[in-house]
Amino acid sequence: MTVLDDIVAGVREDLDERRRRLPVRELRDRASAAGPARDCAALLRGDAGTGVIAEVKRSSPSQGRLADIPSPASLAAAYEAGGARAVSVLTERRRFGGTLADLDAVRARVRVPVLRKDFVLGDYQLWEARAHGADLVLLIVAALEQPLLADLVAQAAEIGLTPLVEVHDAGEAERALAAGARVIGVNARDLRTLEVDRSAFGRVAPLIPEDVVTIAESGVRGPDDVTAYARQGAHAVLVGTCLVTGGAPREAVRALTAAGRDRTARPTTTAPGALTSVAPAPGDPSTATVPSGDPNPAAATTTAGRPHP
Repeated sequence: MTVLDDIVAGVREDLDERRRRLPVRELRDRASAAGPARDCAALLRGDAGTGVIAEVKRSSPSQGRLADIPSPASLAAAYEAGGARAVSVLTERRRFGGTLADLDAVRARVRVPVLRKDFVLGDYQLWEARAHGADLVLLIVAALEQPLLADLVAQAAEIGLTPLVEVHDAGEAERALAAGARVIGVNARDLRTLEVDRSAFGRVAPLIPEDVVTIAESGVRGPDDVTAYARQGAHAVLVGTCLVTGGAPREAVRALTAAGRDRTARPTTTAPGALTSVAPAPGDPSTATVPSGDPNPAAATTTAGRPHP
């Protein structure tokens, strides 16, 4: 069993318990009462270089306990004051020490978009995210079979959430695009092994069409890493560990934001092997998607496209 498998098993158990306590019908009513979510794609793309999505993160599977965060709202407010473009809130309990109460507290305190970061396995968690005030929701390609991934991308949009679809390699990026993703996060960390490869974004981002927002996730230790991702065209970076362990979150976000101001535009010429961002038409065999675990990612939708700006 991989690390990801173990995390997902725990998430599934916790999810079943929440479903027993709160029926989805009541959850939908709460989501409707939460008001409209922000359309975050344009906000994340921004005009002022590579932005920062700053994360409320108590623990991680790779490093264990990171920080005591008695007030997620105060931390999020410091992030916002430092110039964060959005705030990410981990709500997974067992490995990351997060709760939906953290999401509530952050949403009530900040005006910037809020991301629910968790291991989403079904639409119940989408309704949870909206009911607790999230504007974005994380969908991890490696944790989802292709039909479910496509359904969740579509359902998130219907609910009003912006799905941030996380990938680690070119095959997963192709699956994300085939599912209709408009915001893609390239995680430098392989969730199966927890190993970090900071070159992952540089390999995957050029394959993603320029009209898709790209987020560099994991591996940010300081301003130099943000500058490196900015030079590779990242619209934003998602940063957690170095912010919660550094002791001065507002100043740290400000420094990271400054480091990302000079985002490099990528060439707009057609690149061999670039992936399509067009969701497949129902029943079109030429745009068939690859099921999760399919060893032949080339079987998914592929057309020539343009690399990321």
